[in-house]
Amino acid sequence: MIELPPYARLIGATLQPDEEGGGSLLVLPFGDRVQGRPGFFHGGALAGLLEMAAFTALLEALAGQDMPRIKPINITVDYMRGGRARDTYAKGLVTRLGNRIANVTADAWQKDRATPIASARLNLLLDR
Repeated sequence: MIELPPYARLIGATLQPDEEGGGSLLVLPFGDRVQGRPGFFHGGALAGLLEMAAFTALLEALAGQDMPRIKPINITVDYMRGGRARDTYAKGLVTRLGNRIANVTADAWQKDRATPIASARLNLLLDR
């Protein structure tokens, strides 16, 4: 497993193996660091979790290669429902890995992986 960036550690995210789909899963417990309106996750914390999940998936895909500098080109987040006061899980998926550009998606869910609370699409420049 890879080491999480400082922001992920700041909001309290941890990595665990994804027994269903392989790779890594990010887990973010609910708490004061991520609460927005009472009883719900802050949208920025969810977006940050999705970004960290996407970067985790990309770093896993690049393992064993010379690590390029990764620069976001754009990030789009779709919020589907409010994140309640419970653990939230996120997983990234590299949909295209080229020499200069990577396309990655990420989903966040709580009780059921098939019912995401938010998703993101990221286009990333790989500066080699």
